[in-house]
Amino acid sequence: MILKGISGIVSPGEMLAILGPSGSGKTTLLTGLGGRLVNGHLDGAITFNSKPFSNAMKRNTGFVTQDDVLYPHLTVTETLVFTALLRLPKTFSIEEKTAHAEAIIPQLGLTKCKDSIIGGPLLRGVSGGERKRVSIGQEMLINPSLLFLDEPTSGLDSTTALRIVSTLKDLAMGGRTVVMTIHQPSSRLFYMFDKVLLLSDGNPLYFGRGEDAMGYFSGIGFSPLVAMNPSDFLLDLSSGTLSDDPRVLSEGPRVDPTSVKQTLVVAFKTNLAENLKEQLKESEIQQVAEKLHEKKFNQWSNTWWQQFSVILRRGLKERKHESFSGLKVGQVLAVAFLCGLLWWKSNNIQDQIGLLFFYTNFWEFLPMFQAIFTFPQERLMLKKERSSGMYRLSAYFMARTVGDLPMELALPSIFIVITYWMAGLKPSVRSFFATLFSLLVNVLVSQGLGLAIGAMFMDQKSATVLGSVIMLSFTLAGGYFVQHVPSFISWIKYISISQYAYKLLLVSQYSPGETYSCGVNTTCLIEDFPSIKPVGLGDKATSVVVLAIMLLGYRFLAYVILMRIGVTKK
Repeated sequence: MILKGISGIVSPGEMLAILGPSGSGKTTLLTGLGGRLVNGHLDGAITFNSKPFSNAMKRNTGFVTQDDVLYPHLTVTETLVFTALLRLPKTFSIEEKTAHAEAIIPQLGLTKCKDSIIGGPLLRGVSGGERKRVSIGQEMLINPSLLFLDEPTSGLDSTTALRIVSTLKDLAMGGRTVVMTIHQPSSRLFYMFDKVLLLSDGNPLYFGRGEDAMGYFSGIGFSPLVAMNPSDFLLDLSSGTLSDDPRVLSEGPRVDPTSVKQTLVVAFKTNLAENLKEQLKESEIQQVAEKLHEKKFNQWSNTWWQQFSVILRRGLKERKHESFSGLKVGQVLAVAFLCGLLWWKSNNIQDQIGLLFFYTNFWEFLPMFQAIFTFPQERLMLKKERSSGMYRLSAYFMARTVGDLPMELALPSIFIVITYWMAGLKPSVRSFFATLFSLLVNVLVSQGLGLAIGAMFMDQKSATVLGSVIMLSFTLAGGYFVQHVPSFISWIKYISISQYAYKLLLVSQYSPGETYSCGVNTTCLIEDFPSIKPVGLGDKATSVVVLAIMLLGYRFLAYVILMRIGVTKK
């Protein structure tokens, strides 16, 4: 059990700081209050204006995570505008949503950097403080009555931290309720908090006005002799640490930390707990209650199509640097011309069949491994936005799938245009488009497999290892390398993408009944060619149907697996 008997109340216009050492339960409590608790279960009641917390209400509360999860290639303005388009209700027009997002920028002091990209670990962008204010701005867009923040000053210098907390104080004074965890605030920050909750190993040690905290602990026998930062003193107590220097503490000999913490827990129950329970019974918040009770929470702020179109535009803008990168295009062009030169005007059937199998394998491995990284890289963003109820998973999934299609289909098409004619494959329009169709289906199915594997593991290393094993198994059972597969393992070929894609490529070039020269004045049927016979040229429809089932099946599997991301405990 992480949290033990914690009670409290925060009113509109107040800012509550949750203090405690690492592992004290601060973040667990905050995520539980904000409805973002993924693992674990909370006993007891969490109410907002005497009403139980609901998923619909969660969409109208702000939650800022400790780590700023933002798209690095979007500018500050673009980040806020896309968030506004997704989170503000459909009763607002696009122009109104955009204006609302732009109005937030000067309030947060982001005017100077509004056209700068967010940046990331390997990409220079705005500063850490500006990035944090952008994260806060994303939550301010919905004008939340409640705003939760997990260590908003973590990693920031004292001046930037003061600016952030001052902004939050202004928000609270505007009638909002602000709740944050904070590790070790400066004394200037500490006295800005209206209320403080001090935790130790999940137990409350103090809950009340920040300015009264020192007086309370002094009254129960724990007071410093010298002036010091109140938060430092409180964190020492919550850790059970009493200073060895007699000048620091007037009471409390050297004792076991567990005994100190237990004493403070008992003191809280004796001096504060009963009074707090009475406050909870008598308290009825009115200022925001009327707004929340009158407000009708729709399940979603926008229609499915609106969500899809915004996510699609945002994805194309964020990933254009990746999709149209010179490195990726250069890689495909280099391999295409190399293949064209190696198979230049080849009339040898075995060589042509080898090229077709290379088509199969190259355009299975490349799209699969690119797709494997899709969801692991987006995991944090997907978790954050789904936890906020920003959009339907189906809208995100379809937008991501459609957004990847242009380059996923363009590159193999360019590859075929180059290699097909250089290698001297069958010079007919029908055969060319049949080959192109077969290859594109192969690409889409392989991409779907990669999406499913990536969604399953959400870890790039593990997903890559499994993807390599699966694809190599499919390749070996594809009918080119091993033509007489033992019966006890021959089942692999029936689930192999390579088997069906390779067959479609063969059918695009060769037809049953065609002959080839197999000796002096001797012709043989093409379907009897050693590299073709194990696969065969018949039953083309079966291959198309199986690949179509795989195309839909792998994507549906990926979608189902993704449903667990961002789902919170009630």
